[in-house]
Amino acid sequence: MIFTGGCQCGAVRYTVEVDALVGYACHCRECQKQSASAFGMSVPVREEDFVLTGETLVWSRPTDSGGITDCHFCPKCGSRVFHSGRGGRAWITVKGGSFDELGAIPLVANIWVKRKASWIDLPEGLPQWETQPQSLEEWKDLLGWAA
Repeated sequence: MIFTGGCQCGAVRYTVEVDALVGYACHCRECQKQSASAFGMSVPVREEDFVLTGETLVWSRPTDSGGITDCHFCPKCGSRVFHSGRGGRAWITVKGGSFDELGAIPLVANIWVKRKASWIDLPEGLPQWETQPQSLEEWKDLLGWAA
């Protein structure tokens, strides 16, 4: 399948060609602030499957796990498009709201629920973490990837 998306003004566009994608909702304060909403949506994508057109600017911030996240956004409209870590990781997280058809990407979990807004009701049966998965195996389990 080919998934497409981009920023609000259209200056930054991307395609992702994969069999399927999944997303998760993050309720941490950083995602709340960057989305100007109650949570952020993240869709992990292999960097090699992500084709970007247009230029992005980068703002970097520390993470709770001690790493650095590079936050890529459109220099014209300011829309956050994706995040990348450092250290040669093969994955990026595309911001869910930037996809043209977000409804085609199933939500598989909620993370950082200890910081969720009190008026958010989480779906029963959907996995959730008080903070976030602590190991690669937990992340793979969250995302339904083979170990």
